[in-house]
Amino acid sequence: MTTPVLYLSHGAPPLADDRRWTAELAGVSAALERPTAILIVSAHWEAAPLTLAATETVPLLYDFGGFPERYYQIKYAAPGAPQLADQVRKLLHSPGTPVYDDPTRGLDHGAYVPLKEMYPDADVPVLQVSMPTLDPTELFRIGQKLAPLRDQGVLIVGSGFTTHNLREMNFAAGVDAPAPSWSIEFDDWTRRALQAQDVDALIDFLRKAPAATIAHPRTEHFAPLFVTLGAAANQLPTAETVIDGFWYGLSKRSWQIG
Repeated sequence: MTTPVLYLSHGAPPLADDRRWTAELAGVSAALERPTAILIVSAHWEAAPLTLAATETVPLLYDFGGFPERYYQIKYAAPGAPQLADQVRKLLHSPGTPVYDDPTRGLDHGAYVPLKEMYPDADVPVLQVSMPTLDPTELFRIGQKLAPLRDQGVLIVGSGFTTHNLREMNFAAGVDAPAPSWSIEFDDWTRRALQAQDVDALIDFLRKAPAATIAHPRTEHFAPLFVTLGAAANQLPTAETVIDGFWYGLSKRSWQIG
């Protein structure tokens, strides 16, 4: 059986304190067959050429600042995935397209924050892969090349945020305050575009989607979606929202495909 793929809106570390979101993530993983390994692409790692993170367990990367100390004490010692790394190298390496390794890089919060809620025992091997570009077309192609891993039980996860503009967030309004119109409009457009399997529109979202440059002043949090879409390009009709709603006005919409 082919393993589904996911796009998750992962949130900042404090989102792990949101009981509704953590329960939803636990529900997503409970409905899946246990993966043989997880390949995750996070909004928080851009490196070209495409780079593979540590293939053995190393300390987490606390790639954020200004939070209470307890967020820097989180541990998630998932096993490394050297065999998966070998397969990824074979699938992605080509003349003129090298694949690099960074054996010291731990999982960043875009990876470990959601995975800690989904697989809290940290007993599934995890490999993080960098985004070598933010170009949606190229990321879609990378996803297509990674698609055969799904037949081996590998769970491919793109981890970003469906809308992401920290400057426009109103923390004083509260976590459940009504979302701003730009976030609602972009979220709804993305939902409808994926429902219509309109990959061309999604790839051209900066020109096609309403409020795109407000929803994503920089596109790194939307970019992992394209790896997910590429890895499930032949199953887009099965896409379903597994998490929705807003957190401080940002869309938490997350999809499962396959």
